[in-house]
Parts: sequence; structure tokens; C-alpha cells
Amino acid sequence: MVRAIMVQGTGSNVGKSLLVAGLARAFTRRGLRVAPFKPQNMSNNAAVTEDGGEIGRAQALQARAAGRVPISDMNPVLLKPESETGAQLIVQGRRVATQEAGRYQRKKGSLLKPVLESFARLCADADLVVIEGAGSPAETNLRRGDIANMGFACAAGVPVVLVGDIDRGGVIAQIVGTKAVLEPVDLSCIAGFAINRFRGDLSLFDEGRDDIARRTGWPCLGVIPWFSDAWKLPAEDMMDIASRNGGACKVAVPHLPRMANFDDLDPLAAEPAVTLDIVAPGRTLPGDADLVLIPGSKSTRADLAFLRSQGWDIDLQAHVRRGGHVMGLCGGYQMLGRRIEDPYGVDGAAGSDMALGLLDVTTVMSADKQVIQRAATALPGGEPVSGYEIHMGRTTGPDCARGWLSVDGAVEGAASASGRVRGSYLHGLFASDDFRASYLAGLGHGSDLAYEASVDTTLDALADHLERHLDLEQLLALAAVPALPDQSSS
Repeated sequence: MVRAIMVQGTGSNVGKSLLVAGLARAFTRRGLRVAPFKPQNMSNNAAVTEDGGEIGRAQALQARAAGRVPISDMNPVLLKPESETGAQLIVQGRRVATQEAGRYQRKKGSLLKPVLESFARLCADADLVVIEGAGSPAETNLRRGDIANMGFACAAGVPVVLVGDIDRGGVIAQIVGTKAVLEPVDLSCIAGFAINRFRGDLSLFDEGRDDIARRTGWPCLGVIPWFSDAWKLPAEDMMDIASRNGGACKVAVPHLPRMANFDDLDPLAAEPAVTLDIVAPGRTLPGDADLVLIPGSKSTRADLAFLRSQGWDIDLQAHVRRGGHVMGLCGGYQMLGRRIEDPYGVDGAAGSDMALGLLDVTTVMSADKQVIQRAATALPGGEPVSGYEIHMGRTTGPDCARGWLSVDGAVEGAASASGRVRGSYLHGLFASDDFRASYLAGLGHGSDLAYEASVDTTLDALADHLERHLDLEQLLALAAVPALPDQSSS
């Protein structure tokens, strides 16, 4: 009989995603069939499933930790922010609409049905479902119609472990304060708490741990020290993107407001040969960069305007004149062309923008969204590459004749006459060890990193970490048989 447990946090970015990944790996190693689940996610870092659906990148990592192929049911509602007040709505892997935040808040309760349907399908093929909440259940203004935290937990009859982040300070108030604002029906779901990201001597928090237990009546499942290798795992949130000092090869990345699918940066951050420099607004692009990489974007035209407002377009021109290399991926590829045409207002108000002019190509935006996994071959070296496309718009022009990838027998991407400026729609290029080594060699640097193997090694280390510091036996005992919806009429 399947059981389920939900990890909720006292706030955003308290480490829920990482904890669920570690739990998935730990319980899978114990012989259980584990499935990760997140009812609602908000992220522009999406993964593509085999059937062409979209889910949060964190759920794809959690699936990997559980030894499963990622499927759309693992994250049935995904919000991809496009502006300060609007987001693209993905339901069970498919784009449904773009909605303003106010309208979504009023209508989100109607999504509980597909959320529970996806949850039930996962439960049919698992011994244990480990569920990740979103944000915090203490945001009482969001409780009505909630599908992300207690709204889901109550509807599915799933017990909750509440996690606080001691590194940000005030963890006693985080947890005790959450108890103070929750309604009795929500409090009845909470089965225990845990403290994450402790630094130093664990015994120094014994009194604080016991005080929380006394004030809440909840058992403590553990105090988890800071996991120092967390940076080696794919990041989900832009808050997790950071520069990383490494070797002599400097890769500069302008930090755009709507960066998307920035998992392209993870293999470079892990590469000992590479120093990854995330260039914050207000800084110039470094003059000693070997490569400037322009990442994907959820709002290409808006991010292009932002890039110009920072003067980074001028920095790019100077970088190219000095003989530097530039790569644009997805939205970054579109920015490198001559123009971006948007006749139907797919990416903002209808109109046309001059792009950076580093590639002789033009992009025309369209409502058709390409979401697909790809196997490719790099040209001319023949290195195998696997990745995915997730974009709206089509790019054509003379520089496409110098495409540098072969996908299903067709040439993909574009390159300048010098070959130093390249663009492609294929995400995930740098995760392919042979391609990454070849590309870095072209910049004059070596590589001996086995990236995918390093991710699995880190997941095992994370599971070991939780085995030492979290009471997994008690957590498993708290997991309960969920209240599943009747699927017979679906």
C-alpha cells in the first residue's frame, strides 16, 4: 500500500527541494519505489519530459534521485513568470494560458482536481511519494483555494513535516510563528518538524530544538547541518545562481531578470577548468572573459532591453573585437540576431526590436511552443549531445548555413563567419562531457570532469548526510496512506 509524506517550509528557499531529492535517494536505496511530487511550482528553470511536457527542474532532479524517468504528473501545475505580475500557466505538462497573478489567485482552486489526478497516478506505481510544498503555509492570505501546501495536504490526507532554515536566523520564530497563524484543520496535518542548514556544533542548538518542541507539541526529526556540496546539484531558483571560482577559463554570464533554463550553467560551474562569473547589474562584462554566455530567457525582448540598459551590448561588441567568444542559448540566441519580430505580441506588446547584430539571423515569435527532448551531434567533431528545446519563435538567416549541430539529420544553430559567435536552441549542451571538453579545448583549456556521474555521486552524498542527521525511520513511520480520489469516472 502506497504511503506519502509532505515536506513544507517556513518560507521559500529553505532547502525543501534538496531535502526531497535526498530523501528520494535514501529511501530508494532502501528498496522502496519512490516518486517525487510537487503540486504547484513557480520556476523558469523547467525540464522537458519524454512526452514533451514541462515540469520544474527540481522535480526532474528528484526523479533522478529516485531512479525514475521524469513525467508531467510529478509537477502538475507549473507557473513560469513572464513579468512582475503575470506568468505562463502549465497544467500537467502543457501550456494553458498566460495569467495575471490576481486572476490566478482567484482561479487556482479549480486546479486541485488535475493535481489530485496526477497524484493518484503517481501513487499507483509507488511505495512512497515524497511531496514538496511551495513557499510557506504561513502565508495565510494565499490559503483560500490553496493547492501548494495545506490545501493539498488536507485534500489528500497527507502528513506534513515542517522545515525551518536556521541559516537565515530566527528559526524558533519561523516554526512557532507558523503554528500560531495556522487554522486547526491545517495544524492537524503537521506531524513533526526539522531544522535545516545548521553551521557549527549541533549540540549548541539542543535547547532551541527542545523549546520549539515544547511550544508546538511536534517532535523534532532532526537538525541537519549545512550540506556543502549542494552547489554541485542543478539549481532550481535564480536565488541559487552564483559565481564559482575555478580554473583559468573565465565564462561571464550577464544576470538577466527573466533568465530561464539556467541549468546550462551547472556543468560549467562544476568544471575545475572554469571560473563562472555571474555579472550582476551595474557591473561591466569582464574584459578578460574567454566566453560570454547569454542564457535562456522567459521574456526575450524585455531581457534584451535590460541588457542594453546595462551597457552590456557595448561590452559584447568590445569583447568580440578583442577576439572573445560568445554563445547564446535559446532566448540568448534570439538576442544575438539582427531583429526579433513579434507581430502577435507573444513576448510582450506586438512589435519589432533591433537585436544585438552579432549573428545574421532574424527571429519571428509565434504562439506555437516547441517542447521536445533532442539527441544531436556536434559539428564538425561528431561529439554526441543530448538536451532539449523549449522555446517560442523560429530563427532563420544566412548564418544558419553555418549551423554547428546535427539534429535528426538537419543542421541546427547558427555561427558567425569567424565561428567565435554561436547560437542554438538546444539546452543541455554542456552536460555532455565530450562536447564540453571539445568546446573548452577551443578556448585553450582542458577538461576531465564526468559531469553526470558527479551529480549521482553528490546525490548519494546527500542521502548519506540525511541518514546521519534526520530520523528517517521516524519519518517513514509518519508517512500515511493518502486519501486518493476515485479515478473510475475520470
